[in-house]
Amino acid sequence: MKNFDLSDLVKAHKTSSTHRKLLSESTKCGCFYCLSIFDYEQINEWIDFDDTALCPTCGIDSVIGGASGFPITQEFLKAMQQYYFQFN
Repeated sequence: MKNFDLSDLVKAHKTSSTHRKLLSESTKCGCFYCLSIFDYEQINEWIDFDDTALCPTCGIDSVIGGASGFPITQEFLKAMQQYYFQFN
């Protein structure tokens, strides 16, 4: 697996809440908890005054969007998962 810079993981994490507008501008979204990749239109649950997405697959608020500038790939999501949830 590619090593991603820790600062990129931290910056990407900052885009995982209060992000409805950013997600609506994204062609792809991904969850760094369950590693699911999906379209914005598939998101149907929101928290934080309807501004933070819950993953349509697992229901966790660990969603980032491509408009953030970070890659929505299994590799990048896995790096975030390992850092934030200590999964191996």
